[in-house]
Amino acid sequence: MKPGVSVELDPELAEKLTALQDEGFEIWRRFDIEVRQHEWHPFVPVEYHEILQKLLALRAPGLKFLEWGSATGVITIMADLLGYDAAGIELDAGLVKIARELARKYGSGARFAAGSFLPTGYQWSSTDGDTRLGTIGYGPSGYLELGQPLEEFDIVYGYPWDGEEPMFRDVMKRYARPDALLLMPHS
Repeated sequence: MKPGVSVELDPELAEKLTALQDEGFEIWRRFDIEVRQHEWHPFVPVEYHEILQKLLALRAPGLKFLEWGSATGVITIMADLLGYDAAGIELDAGLVKIARELARKYGSGARFAAGSFLPTGYQWSSTDGDTRLGTIGYGPSGYLELGQPLEEFDIVYGYPWDGEEPMFRDVMKRYARPDALLLMPHS
């Protein structure tokens, strides 16, 4: 069993989560060769087992989970398999297609929308007035395709690149419920 997959899980579910993580890393390796070695792309995998431990610690009946920049959907699918009502938003439509196929393969009901995780009309301005979005691309808001606004989610997970964390916190402050939780790697 992969380090970090809790032994408290049903063995079949633990095995499925391990296989999903392994496949996620394999998809990343191919993506890195086929795409990232030719042009820059912000998709990088995280340590799935670390996020899995956070999801295990927080799970409770009826929680709604959203992943910003869901890429191939591994984290969103893990959340769904753990019982969260899970959705992901990803700007790259090709990655959304992969995520949907992966969800079907693993029997997940996770939903994925192609678009930006920034709500319609959101304008960023850092404390020094910088309005650049960093690695966050432009596109229609993914909440429209999901049919759910940010304020309906209990837990939001996102991977900010250097300098993007303040923007993530600002989006949560302005559009999420006050009791919603923002998870980021190493937070």
